[in-house]
Amino acid sequence: MLITWAVVVATATAVCATSPWSSLLLKLKDRNGSNAGRHPLPDIDLFQDMFMALSDMQDNYFQRWLGTWPHGIDWTRAVMSTHVAATLRTISDELELNRPNQGVECTSRKEDVIAGYFADVIAYYFAEDAFSLRNQAYDDMLWVVLGWLESIQFINEHSRFLSGTASAGLGTTPGAEAWYGSRWIPAFAHRARIFWELAARGWDTKLCGGGMLWNPRLMPYKNAITNQLFISASIGMYLHFPGDPNASPFGSGANPTLTDNHRTTEWPPHDPIFGRAAQEAHRWLASSNMTNHQGLYADGFHISGHHSGGNNTNCDERDEMVYTYNQGVVLTGLLGLYQATGGPAREHYLREGHTLIQNVIRATGYDLARNRPIDDGRDPTRPIPPWRGLGRLGVLEEACDALGSCSQDAQTFKGIWMHHFAAFCAPGALLRSRAAVATPAGAEAEAEAEAEAEAVRARHEADCRRYVPWLRHNARAALGTRDARGLFGMWWTAGLLRLAAVEAEMVEAAAAAAEEEEEGDGQVVDYRNLGVPMDEVWMREVDLPRPVPMPSLEEEGEGGQKPLTGGTGGLGGRDRDNKTDPMMGGSGVDSDKAGVWDPNLRGRGRTLETQGGGLAVLRALWVVSGHEL
Repeated sequence: MLITWAVVVATATAVCATSPWSSLLLKLKDRNGSNAGRHPLPDIDLFQDMFMALSDMQDNYFQRWLGTWPHGIDWTRAVMSTHVAATLRTISDELELNRPNQGVECTSRKEDVIAGYFADVIAYYFAEDAFSLRNQAYDDMLWVVLGWLESIQFINEHSRFLSGTASAGLGTTPGAEAWYGSRWIPAFAHRARIFWELAARGWDTKLCGGGMLWNPRLMPYKNAITNQLFISASIGMYLHFPGDPNASPFGSGANPTLTDNHRTTEWPPHDPIFGRAAQEAHRWLASSNMTNHQGLYADGFHISGHHSGGNNTNCDERDEMVYTYNQGVVLTGLLGLYQATGGPAREHYLREGHTLIQNVIRATGYDLARNRPIDDGRDPTRPIPPWRGLGRLGVLEEACDALGSCSQDAQTFKGIWMHHFAAFCAPGALLRSRAAVATPAGAEAEAEAEAEAEAVRARHEADCRRYVPWLRHNARAALGTRDARGLFGMWWTAGLLRLAAVEAEMVEAAAAAAEEEEEGDGQVVDYRNLGVPMDEVWMREVDLPRPVPMPSLEEEGEGGQKPLTGGTGGLGGRDRDNKTDPMMGGSGVDSDKAGVWDPNLRGRGRTLETQGGGLAVLRALWVVSGHEL
């Protein structure tokens, strides 16, 4: 008989019916129910919803005997592992927050849940195709770094919780001070270090004055995501990497321009090389002119004339395509830079982050001043509310969502944004600092420094508190896309729409919205959904396709081979097919909703990646709404 982790979670919750988890849920119920003029979440038991999103993701998509998510691809699996570890951190944080009220049996049951899902993380460590990832693009490598750093942070925090529980007489097992998960830190740290070194080879100063290249096998392209990842991964290594004395499988191979002081194969914890790399990468990105007229990051830059051998070295051809994750990954980097530096000037990192978040929220069509969407969605002449740059009706959205044309890449993006947003706005995040400067001399100077730091924290938390209604609005929308199995769809906006319009009208309106998106600042190439174009702007000359003579009608005959359909004509490489597996979507049929058109069954349908997005938005709401409790 199959016993899912959902059953274990339900049992743990029932056993701990009088635990602080229940009291926190009651606070959320009171807050939502008393919010005049606002509708509560469809399921106000937010913590339980988050639990079930995790459970449904692992039970439906994770194969424990394989140790992986078979329908994922290398980089999306790394992101899903990050979501699992981050959710376990959130669960552990709530246990620690309410340790004085925990009973032995209650703590033990909840620890069973945590240990069970952490076993999935361990299994994935062995199943992760590290060899394949070592030969992929630099952004793929950096997702690996972020994933294992997240697991290390979870292990450290949960070990501290269990150690404190044991000292309070509530230990669940002997020797809780050395939680078994700690023995995996060296392995996780080693993989993070290896992949940071490999990715650092993408730092290039010959073109554009610096910046990370995206893919060494294509024409030079310096895109937002690779540079943001490098900032966040580098400062994450400075803050959280515990050191690595293991030189295998090779010695230090990092970019010498970034590691000029590193002369050994051993890496110590908090190595300043990582901090300097993060600062240099942030300086380049901040001066790169990568943001558009809405203050959102465009995708990246090509160098004109490079393919023909010209001597231009400037980033001067910007791809104006806007994706959600390009607005999110840098947030953890900015938070880390604030944590790792000292002095009053470091607040500019936080200001930069808040400006970007507010630009994103505005581009979803949400008015923060009035705490409601700009459009009410009830215009009978428009089945879909107007596109606002990164969403509509106040809901975060990819340009491909309404058309149902999102690739496996794009299905992962919104969850990534929510993950990094949650890290940036987590209560107490600013207290976890590792200042790189000496404490001010004298008691008076120290008091002034602490007063200024407290004022910064107050401003930061006040801003984060402003975002909670928007975040709750997005969580409500995402919850509205769940099917009878609890699986989330990709297009969250559909969870708030009355889908009375026929499908043809919806598609027509979505196509019009896509045209609006393309009327931006310049050239828009959606290579993440449509594949990398096979032209000289993107591809090296040696890799460009050669023309193949077309056979004559006489040679081909009536039964000859026909052109493949459904292709993009681009260098996809990432799973872009529409399988009929019910877990993968593409069938357009949901037995639970027979006769009801479900826009989230179009294209790839509900997948591992869309489930990760649902989990991430619920976790973000739980974490950030802590500012309101």
